[in-house]
Amino acid sequence: MILRLLPILGITFIDILGFSILIPLMPFFVKKFGAPDIIVGVVFATYSLCQLIAGPVWGTVSDRIGRKMVLIVSQIGSTIAWTMLAFAPSIPFVLLSRALEGLSGGNIGVTQAYVGDLVEPKKRGQAFAYVGAAFAAGFIFGPAAGGWLAGRYGFMVPFLVAAALQVVTLVVTIVMLPESRSRAENAQAAVGLRDIFGSLGDKDVAPLLWLRLFYTLGMYGWFSAMTLILHQQLGWNVAETSYVFATFGIMQVVLQIGVIGRLVGAIGNRVATNLGIVLCLLAFVLVPFATNFATAAVLLVLFGVGISIENASFPALASDLSPDDRRGTVLGVVSGLDSLAGFVMPPIVTGVLGAFGVAPAAAIIAGLVAVALALGIVQTRRAGPQPSSLTATPAD
Repeated sequence: MILRLLPILGITFIDILGFSILIPLMPFFVKKFGAPDIIVGVVFATYSLCQLIAGPVWGTVSDRIGRKMVLIVSQIGSTIAWTMLAFAPSIPFVLLSRALEGLSGGNIGVTQAYVGDLVEPKKRGQAFAYVGAAFAAGFIFGPAAGGWLAGRYGFMVPFLVAAALQVVTLVVTIVMLPESRSRAENAQAAVGLRDIFGSLGDKDVAPLLWLRLFYTLGMYGWFSAMTLILHQQLGWNVAETSYVFATFGIMQVVLQIGVIGRLVGAIGNRVATNLGIVLCLLAFVLVPFATNFATAAVLLVLFGVGISIENASFPALASDLSPDDRRGTVLGVVSGLDSLAGFVMPPIVTGVLGAFGVAPAAAIIAGLVAVALALGIVQTRRAGPQPSSLTATPAD
């Protein structure tokens, strides 16, 4: 299995390496223009709104013309967007660059569909753990490199490095990545917008989509405010925040390779999804108390383990519940719901943070994730016992 996944894992690693440069830098970059906290949220929301429009469409298109071509288009758009960001003279230009990347950003949903195409259902949990490890490996080097480059050369250089990495992924995709869907499969996959909206009413898929929506509402609220909270409560600057993200990435790689795949196989995708949500919820409850390094470390460990489990188990669960000829569409809808959360929550949470402080912002995040957990528990009880896939061959 691992040999078949190597090209997409390599592309994912390089892609996330470039993208992860942005996360710790963007709040500081926006605020250098003199903008208030809420504008940080607006910048994150602009990207997500455009991805909300584009994500389900790219998923559907990938079902029809293949995953590879969609990834190529996405990488070209991201290269242009990163270059624009490097030379942005004002906030409106920053917003324009983030909008372009959002509109071209079909990577995540299409990557998940690609893995779902290649791997049989009983091995998908472990396969998505490998994808999660590639994500985490990118997060080791991207934030650390971005923080070091920004501290030494300013913001332009790390953004140009991210653009160059997108060019590398483009070349690797064209040269090394095989198409995962045959012409016959593509001919059968002529689905449209009706199929996208149909997924939201599908009795098997819709409950999972509602869970995902509440979970990602909380997550995008946290991601948009995380750097600001760490700076406010602990005084961490751009370099220190970047190194924390890098350490977080190391932990994710160790977990995804050594633990998560086996854990998900042992307890099943549904239970693992709930476990990941529980750990994230515990982390968010600790946010107002993370005014010293020890508490912050516990928070980040809980969050790291929780999101590692979630990143492996949820895509596998969504793939299992999706018909083969609509997997790209369903995962595109999942990506679209993520983008909806990314549009709605960053301005809300950063606005509350700026006006009322950390505790109310953290309460919003924790409350949304608690709703997702309640939905997950109900769905697990209705689904009944799951067969364990622990005895499946780990790799071939």
